[in-house]
Formats: sequence, structure tokens, C-alpha cells
Amino acid sequence: MVPRSLKTGNGAIVSRIAEHRDAMPEALSRIADLVIAQPSTPVESTITELASRAGSSPASVTRFCRALGFSGYPQFRVAIATELGHLAADSAWRMDIGAEFKPTDSPETILRTLLNVHVRGLESTREGIDMDAVGRVARAITTSSHVDIYGLGGSAGIAYEFQRRMHRIGISAHAWSDVHDGLASATLQDDSSVAIGVSSTGQTNETVQMLTEAGVAGALTVAITHDDESWIAGVADVSITTAPPVGYLRPDDMSVKHSQLFVIDLLYLLIAQQMFEPATRRLAATATAVSSHRRPRTLSSRSHDVRSEADSVDRSEHQEAAS
Repeated sequence: MVPRSLKTGNGAIVSRIAEHRDAMPEALSRIADLVIAQPSTPVESTITELASRAGSSPASVTRFCRALGFSGYPQFRVAIATELGHLAADSAWRMDIGAEFKPTDSPETILRTLLNVHVRGLESTREGIDMDAVGRVARAITTSSHVDIYGLGGSAGIAYEFQRRMHRIGISAHAWSDVHDGLASATLQDDSSVAIGVSSTGQTNETVQMLTEAGVAGALTVAITHDDESWIAGVADVSITTAPPVGYLRPDDMSVKHSQLFVIDLLYLLIAQQMFEPATRRLAATATAVSSHRRPRTLSSRSHDVRSEADSVDRSEHQEAAS
């Protein structure tokens, strides 16, 4: 949501930045100087590019946006673009899809660029992950009485995927995407529980509420977010950081989701490793339980393969005889 004070007036956002510039910490004041001097920079740059040009960091850019009353960089960019009258088709494309993808790119170029975006996201997550924190969470889940997982919107899919994996190896877990149900569950947790909040931006109010309530009840609280200085990271006992958006500018892009899936996959494997015997027994049992619902290849399909192979042999023999 854009604050009223930033929505009105000609150049109101830039004027407000200039007004508060001297009271900002050095890292934020460098960003302020860049935007004041070149107001179109946020429209033309990703958060990483803006941070680099300002000699700062993406986390500082996020704090800068929040200091102005915006929930994050995407909202700040839209407000700047609107104020400057830059919501033309090309600018809209850059903001919604990303500067790395051009409307004129060939399908092969899109494929190659998209692959690079996802690979960079996974590599960035690997490089920045705190394995001590991941190990602590894995051990806590292994010995827990219950795991609550909270996530809204795109993060709900990650929460439900993690819950499904935990369930298959015998961990009592539940994923919540409704705040009323989630709060009711959170308040029932205790010091034998683990509560996990999944939020890419780390600023989703409902997710923070549920995680906070679980913490008050005594659970070990864990945040999975790309901003280790975000609201949810601040209320959690342990924060696991994933890669920020690197290709698209919206925090729900698939490169972010793959980074989150990478983290829950890592947790899942570490947990399964620590409970190897019961985990493998339960995985085998669940696989057997659903095996009758997997459709085997039909006899007609196998017969078709055999006939095709026989026809191929006949053709080869005929060719040899003719020669």
C-alpha cells in the first residue's frame, strides 16, 4: 500500500526522500542520493542493480523502501513509475516480467535466460545458507511432537509440499494457509513443537502473526525467507535465507519458489537421514499403499512394441537377402 503522503503532488516521492535523506543511515542515504539524482533508476533497475549502483545491498534497498512506507521494492518501483508517467508498455514489461527478458527475444533465448535465472537462484541459496541453522532445525523436527507450517499465497504451496514430505516419513505436521485456522493451531503448540513460517518477502502479516503465536506458546520458530532482516526473520528463533528474486521483479517468481523448494528438500533429506530406519520403512509402506493406483503398461502396448521390433528384424533380413 502506498502512503497518502507519497501518492500526491508532483515529484512527491523524490521530495520526501530528499526531506528525510539526512536522517537516514549511510547505506540508505547513498540509495537516496542515487534516486534523487536519477529518479528513473528504480524503474530501470532490479533491486540488485540498484543496490550495486548505490554501493549498497538489496537488504538496504528493502529497508529504504520500508522507511518510505512501502512494503517492498516492487511497490516502490510502481509508485515511482506512476509518478514519472513511465507506465508505458516497455516499462510495464520491465517491471512485471524483468529486464533480462525482452519482448523480441527468441524462444531459445528465453529458455537460456530463464535457465540461468533459476541456476543463479539455486547457487545463491547454496552460497548463503547457514548449515548450522539448517542442522538445528532438522534435529528439532526429528525429535518434535508436531510441526506447524504457515504460508499464504505462493508460499502456501511450499508449506503444503513440506507437510506432505514430513507426513510420509512419519513426522506429525500440518500446513496452514488460513490465518484463523493457523492461529488456532499455533496457540496449541508447546516446547516440543516446531513452527515454520514461509514468506519470500518476510513481510506477510498473517504468516508473522501465526509464527509469533506459536513462539508465545513455546514452539521453536523458524523463518524461511529471502530477507534475513525482514519482519518474520526478526520474530523467529532461527532464520533460513533463500535467494532473492534474480530475474523477475515480483517476489513470487518461480526462481524464488525453486530456492524455497531447495531448502525444504535439504531439510527433508537431513531429517530422513537422522531417522533412517523408520523413514525408509514408512516410505516403503506408503509406496506400496498407492502402487495399485499406478497404471501399468497395457498388454496391447507391449504387444505393439514386440510387433514393431519383429517388423524391424523382418525388414533387416529382407534387405540382407536382397543384397
